[in-house]
Amino acid sequence: MTNYKLINNIAGWAVFAVAAAVYLLTIEPTASFWDCGEFITQAYKLEVGHPPGAPIFMLVGNFFTQLTQDPSRVAMMVNSMSALMSAFTILFLFWTITHLTRKLVLKQGESQLSVGQTIAVIGSGVVGALAYTFSDTFWFSAVEGEVYAFSSMLTAIVFWLILKWEDNAHKAHSDKWLVLIAYVMGLSIGVHLLNLLCIPAIVLVYYFKKKSQPTWKGIVLSLLVSFALIVVLMWGIIPGVTKVGGWFELLFVNGLGLSYNSGLFVYIALLAGSIAWGLFETLSARGQASRARVAFFISLGLTGILFIGSSVWLWVLLIAAGAYFVFKYKKLNTRFINLAMTCMMVILVGFSAYVLIPIRSAANPPLDLNSPEDIFSLGSFLNREQYGQTPLLHGTTYASRIVRDANGMALTKGERVSYQQVVKNSPDEKDRYEKVTSPIYQYTNTMLLPRMHSQSNNPSFGNHIIGYERWGGVTDRNQKPTLWQNVKFFFNYQVNFMYWRYFMWNFSGRQNDIQSDGGITAGNWITGIPFFDEHVLGLGPQDEIAPDIANNKGRNKYYMLPLLLGIIGILYQLRLKEKGQQSFLVVFMLFFMTGLAIILYLNQTPFEPRERDYAYAGSFYAFAIWIGMGVAGISLFLRKYIKNTTAATALATVACLFVPILMASENWDDHDRSGRTLARDTGMNYLVGIGEDGIIFTNGDNDTYPLWYVQETEGFRTDVRVTNLSFLQTEWYVDQLLRQAYESTPLPIEWTRPEYSGEAGSAAFVITRKEIEEALRQGNVPPLSYGTYFDANAYRDTIDLEKIMVQLRTGQYKPLNPFTTGETQVIPSNLLRLNVDSARVNWDRLAATPSDRVHISLEGKTAVYRQELMILEMLSNINKGNWERDIHFATTITPSLYMNLQNTNFSLNGLSYQVVPGTPLNNGVNIEAAYDNMVNKFRWGGLEEDPDIYFDETSRRMLSTFRLYFTQLVDALVNAGENEKALTALDKVTGMIPDSAVSYGTDGLLFARAYYQLGETEKADALIETIKNRVNANLDWFVRLTPMQLSNTMTDVIYNNINPMMLVTSIYQQHDRDKYVTMVDDMLERARWFYTAGVPYLGDIVLKEITDGSVQGYYSAAPEDSLHRDTEEATMQKALGMMQQFSPRLLEQYTPTSE
Repeated sequence: MTNYKLINNIAGWAVFAVAAAVYLLTIEPTASFWDCGEFITQAYKLEVGHPPGAPIFMLVGNFFTQLTQDPSRVAMMVNSMSALMSAFTILFLFWTITHLTRKLVLKQGESQLSVGQTIAVIGSGVVGALAYTFSDTFWFSAVEGEVYAFSSMLTAIVFWLILKWEDNAHKAHSDKWLVLIAYVMGLSIGVHLLNLLCIPAIVLVYYFKKKSQPTWKGIVLSLLVSFALIVVLMWGIIPGVTKVGGWFELLFVNGLGLSYNSGLFVYIALLAGSIAWGLFETLSARGQASRARVAFFISLGLTGILFIGSSVWLWVLLIAAGAYFVFKYKKLNTRFINLAMTCMMVILVGFSAYVLIPIRSAANPPLDLNSPEDIFSLGSFLNREQYGQTPLLHGTTYASRIVRDANGMALTKGERVSYQQVVKNSPDEKDRYEKVTSPIYQYTNTMLLPRMHSQSNNPSFGNHIIGYERWGGVTDRNQKPTLWQNVKFFFNYQVNFMYWRYFMWNFSGRQNDIQSDGGITAGNWITGIPFFDEHVLGLGPQDEIAPDIANNKGRNKYYMLPLLLGIIGILYQLRLKEKGQQSFLVVFMLFFMTGLAIILYLNQTPFEPRERDYAYAGSFYAFAIWIGMGVAGISLFLRKYIKNTTAATALATVACLFVPILMASENWDDHDRSGRTLARDTGMNYLVGIGEDGIIFTNGDNDTYPLWYVQETEGFRTDVRVTNLSFLQTEWYVDQLLRQAYESTPLPIEWTRPEYSGEAGSAAFVITRKEIEEALRQGNVPPLSYGTYFDANAYRDTIDLEKIMVQLRTGQYKPLNPFTTGETQVIPSNLLRLNVDSARVNWDRLAATPSDRVHISLEGKTAVYRQELMILEMLSNINKGNWERDIHFATTITPSLYMNLQNTNFSLNGLSYQVVPGTPLNNGVNIEAAYDNMVNKFRWGGLEEDPDIYFDETSRRMLSTFRLYFTQLVDALVNAGENEKALTALDKVTGMIPDSAVSYGTDGLLFARAYYQLGETEKADALIETIKNRVNANLDWFVRLTPMQLSNTMTDVIYNNINPMMLVTSIYQQHDRDKYVTMVDDMLERARWFYTAGVPYLGDIVLKEITDGSVQGYYSAAPEDSLHRDTEEATMQKALGMMQQFSPRLLEQYTPTSE
């Protein structure tokens, strides 16, 4: 057809329109959880987010935010940007598929497609592009304000561009396409580095076009060159610019005494000059090849390509190899130098967007993570140094420990060196950088290619070990893994669980949207074919599935049709011999590099905080190309039976369109975020309970980023200071907290930067007199000699917090003790005291009983670190201010960060605990403030408008958190006799978060118990029946599992099913005796089945709960209440009788022993 190009363009834009409409209709109208709130804030006010930053995303996102004047719609604009960029990804995917398929469809000597061939090509593009449009992972990223949609678009563009070059390689100036690819890659560095993984596929296209007779040797060499190019970009130019620039900065500032950034400006000028010189020598008639080579070599050095890594010997080798290549390699001609330097230039132009980061950081915006204000901190920021290093080729394992000498001192093998600006004591001092070093320790149990690694001081170490035992067959955590265990873990976990499972989510089906821990009830891939899912995948019976699984909107069944269509596309490619096989290799390298290669590089540990399928979207993009080609493959097959080519290809296209239509119908309900505002509302709900100019401590992504978002973007409660405790360990974050932020005054920290920075301000040991004396006794030191080992006047049972903080500020409080060498500060007690001026504290506002002191226990701590020192400093100074400034801990942070205040000085105000200096009233609930905040001011994520909104697992978990703290509020109100308010609060939370939005569990039963206490029997019964019906249906499914499967789901069975049913039993025991007796009989039957099914542990749990409950009920009954006692006695006898039959060992716990 002569009008193929027009049809191709129209069809491409039509697919774009479909994708754009779908994504714009389903975007989240506000910020989403995880990093989205941070990225939207970065875009809106050009603030500095987490490393390595995304300046191009920030700039383009900022453009989209200018399209509205309403701050509440800023997030929608950024989300719309993601939607449109995702639609452009689909557009370029369509054109990529049609380009590749057209080459396969055309026979040798043909230049024009027939009608039938055109239908096959366009049909392939439509089906493949729409399949990816509606795929699980890509749709998820397309409707939120994150970098992955932008990154996917850039990946699609560069791959499409190399195909455009392929079409025009024979023309003059075809190199412009390669330069454009380099420029887009330079831009992509400012979004995400995933784009660089396209290079091997690009190089293969280049090789196949340039070589009329390609060989396997040439293919291998081409791939090696492509890997070298990735190394040049990722470990050469990206870190190299800041590395070499830093050398110039040190020379000019520390060496020549000039001002900050003088060396950097000289470096930029030299780099730009060397590239300009090289381009002049290759383009000008007066240019000389020899001078072009010199300029090229200088440019290689200035960009850091010749200084990869940190080994001087490697630098020498690279310089020698670079010199040989530039000056001696005969095939290096002027055109190549020009192309290489032009590509280098445009990459640096794209990369130069990172200038935005230090410029904005120097302006001290409220969000300024890591404060990358100079070339050295920018280098650390780009290299993500705060996240540490993951071992790849050689390194530590989970069994590795620091090597120590005979005296217990850690042995090192070098040090890491960085530089930071010296804090001036006066403006007259010269600018200077000081050297900062950190040791590189020697470790035991290192190995080649370590796939199982962790540090014993990592809070997740225990979980990592469990994962290594499960997926790697590890039996001894103190022994390094064998090679076989490493390989086993790599395939079982990293390949199968962390890649193949995600792949199959997209092209076979997904069990539900619950994060998987390796069990059979959450996060698995399915086919939708009952026999296969039950007997091959081992996911249990597929008829009458447990409601928790069957009713999850994330349960999507594609019956493996997208997978089969993709396999057909692969086979279609391979059967076309040379041109098909070359095409296959190109697509395969894109598929491999954006999938399994990432697995190799990330080297992930078990139990990630969230599912990571978004990282492999590029691999799924490549498979969508094969899905599209499957249409052409089926067309070819049908032509054997349908002689009319047009009819055969039309039939194939129409039939295959069923695949993306199926995917759309299955995925719509769990990808439609329209109307959902929960992340924003969560941030507001946290902040609404904080007093004016208050402080709230947070810790994780989802209790920090939503708060920053609503403050920075929507201007909500900008008087509150949100303080992330994980960042409070760092000096740069303390710097920022000491600055004014909007209406929030600096935090009450009196320490100066020299006092809280460096070793002096990083930690203080906690050492008690009892510990010292015990150690001396064990060392047989006579008591009269104790004074030579420690300062008895310093070490006391209780010490004054205000005084010790003043002493620690000086950096010199190091009282004598036998444990330290005098280099580290000491807190000489584990009990601190704050003296409260009770007469000047507003106790009514704090809802606490007056007290003249607060005790802070450091029990169990061997040291307090900068984060805890700063918390103690703030508490001390807030106490000086008579507690007029509120200080809160988010309810969702780890209790270990509560400074042991939770049992004595926490008062619930909503989603935060306020620290109060006296004993909190109402069992730690400020009922007046909490009621007003939670009942009158809370927002509900869109449920106010639409109770059928889809909430994913993260959102459901947050809504469950809302419910949890409503149970505390209701209990406090009931105990205080505020029954009317308690009923209002109950009706509010049960009405706003119904079972249809988030399934009730223990929280719903606690509401039911409260309804019983308030006399609302019908409401209580309705809640319990809803929960009982679902849990009974779940248990009916669980009892059909094999013993192996049931043991695999033990946690789910106990916490989500048995525990709620035992709580129902307890509630009935207190409020409905007839239902109690029936419930006991039902649970005893459950226990009987657990025993007969070979899982006695579950049977023991049920019998123990029933027996303990009946004993407690018997003794709590009034002596004259014989009916009550007889019921409990009968219940106990039933349980004991079953123990005698099935669990004699458990029975022994309830049988009196004779002496």
